[in-house]
Amino acid sequence: MHTPEHSPLGKTTLYADRYDPSLLFPIPRAEKRAEIGVGEVLPFHGVDIWNAYELSWLDTRGKPMVALAEFRVPATSPAIIESKSFKLYLNGFAQERYADAATLSALLTRDLSAAAGAPIQVQLSEASARGHAVSDLSGTLIDSLELDIDDYGPPKADYLSVRSLADTVDETLVSNLLRSNCPVTGQPDWGSVQIAYRGAAIDHAGLLRYLVSFRNHNEFHEQCVERIYVDIMNRCAPTQLSVYARYTRRGGLDINPFRSNLPATPDNPRGARQ
Repeated sequence: MHTPEHSPLGKTTLYADRYDPSLLFPIPRAEKRAEIGVGEVLPFHGVDIWNAYELSWLDTRGKPMVALAEFRVPATSPAIIESKSFKLYLNGFAQERYADAATLSALLTRDLSAAAGAPIQVQLSEASARGHAVSDLSGTLIDSLELDIDDYGPPKADYLSVRSLADTVDETLVSNLLRSNCPVTGQPDWGSVQIAYRGAAIDHAGLLRYLVSFRNHNEFHEQCVERIYVDIMNRCAPTQLSVYARYTRRGGLDINPFRSNLPATPDNPRGARQ
């Protein structure tokens, strides 16, 4: 069964260093989407950007090679890939020999696309600082608002409201206070979130209270971002909305979901916390 409790999460695991695509554990998106009223026809475009910092293999002479990897999983894919299984799969390349990075990239593309049920984009790059500068999410940071908060979950969409229906604004808001928890292990997932919209001005204090109410919520990264998107759309009705979360890495992987009602393609800036 492809449910979180049947995944490798929270279980003692042998970290083998040989290639094994059967380690990849897909989890269908449909059940959690049904909870927030999302059916087969998606109300958003989107992608989940994964960055892998611990990818290594051997060249044909046995010398270790390393690279940074970017994986783009479309929101239209039937399944997400559970992160620990992803890590175990990537670790399996450590003692395998490949002629070049292109050969490995093709293998990664095939296996991950099969697991997610949709074409995955894979890009390998040099493991150096060149081309990987730190760049935090742009926008107005709302974390300095003076608020008394004592509600840490479950998420409460009722906190979301608009200040006025009279004026339309184009605004990008950012918070570094997003935290949610793994639905299997309960371990915290820390992230920053960017909310870019056009519409009636969203109340900043209510938005921050809403984001903080994820603090004890158990859900995967992708599911949290879709919940945020749907709740803002339902409560505030912007004409344009994009939600982009950048989570800190765990096990050499970070996950960065993006959802928008525009057919946009997000950049992949590594934040200071990543």
